[in-house]
Amino acid sequence: MLSRREILRRVIAAASVPPLGALGACVARREVDAQAHPEPAEAHAMHTNRVSLAQWSLHRFIKDGGLDPMDFPRYARERFGLRGVEYVSHFYKPQPVSGEWALELRRRADDEGVQSILIMVDGEGTLGSPNALERQKSVQAHQRWLDAAAVLGCHSIRVNAHSEGDATVQRDLCADGISSLCERAAPLGLSVIIENHGGLSCDGEWVASVVRTVGLPNCGTLPDFGNFKCLDGTMADRYAGVAAMIPTARGVSAKSYDFDAQGEETTIDFARMLGIVRTGGYRGWIGIEYEGKRLTEPEGIEATRALLIRLGCVAS
Repeated sequence: MLSRREILRRVIAAASVPPLGALGACVARREVDAQAHPEPAEAHAMHTNRVSLAQWSLHRFIKDGGLDPMDFPRYARERFGLRGVEYVSHFYKPQPVSGEWALELRRRADDEGVQSILIMVDGEGTLGSPNALERQKSVQAHQRWLDAAAVLGCHSIRVNAHSEGDATVQRDLCADGISSLCERAAPLGLSVIIENHGGLSCDGEWVASVVRTVGLPNCGTLPDFGNFKCLDGTMADRYAGVAAMIPTARGVSAKSYDFDAQGEETTIDFARMLGIVRTGGYRGWIGIEYEGKRLTEPEGIEATRALLIRLGCVAS
């Protein structure tokens, strides 16, 4: 007799992309997406990474009314020449839960030749809550973002691994909630990926242990270069953290804060980080996530883009 977990593991491993329901019926399969947005030949030849733009890089610009979130794909393409975008759920939470907005956003992205990569989901409860009912409520709250991600053609939603208790207890509680979410994501052809984003997740090895405990092929990580501040105010080793998460990475956030006169990031050794990413075998998108204050958001994005390209990434 096969366990439910083993049956799910085999289904996920064997599946391509099954039907997505009423909204997803009009969305092409991922193979069609690959044809519509092919990876440049030079990216294959160099075994390098393409550069995308995380929407959080423009959070002040959006908050101040400078950019409608529905125009994010167009802005990323026209302003920065980027063909990949990573959305933030916060900017679309006021939209109807029914999800028609996702169809329109997909249309706009397709019109610009832009690939929707993932949705970063925040503010939907605690997937690792010690209370089983609260964990399930959080799983249910994430469903609308799974549905939107499927319509947009994303490969994943990014979630947070937060809980209470010691490291082992938190690992198991987070794994329980995230496993339930992975089960919902599987029929949509989606992955659920964990970012180092507060709490114990400042420890990349702990994040990797959550993924191992979940044990499902549609669970992975989103290493962020910058989020390694621990609860006690100390800084974890960011390079060791990314190295621990990169084997199961489905995305990478190139967090940046400021740059010197030579165009180098002043807090993070980007060359070292890119070496870890590539040595770990990651060949996917690398998302610009500028969080600095000295430069304007567009200037910070441009500086991060220039550095990534100088280090061998492909921007268009």
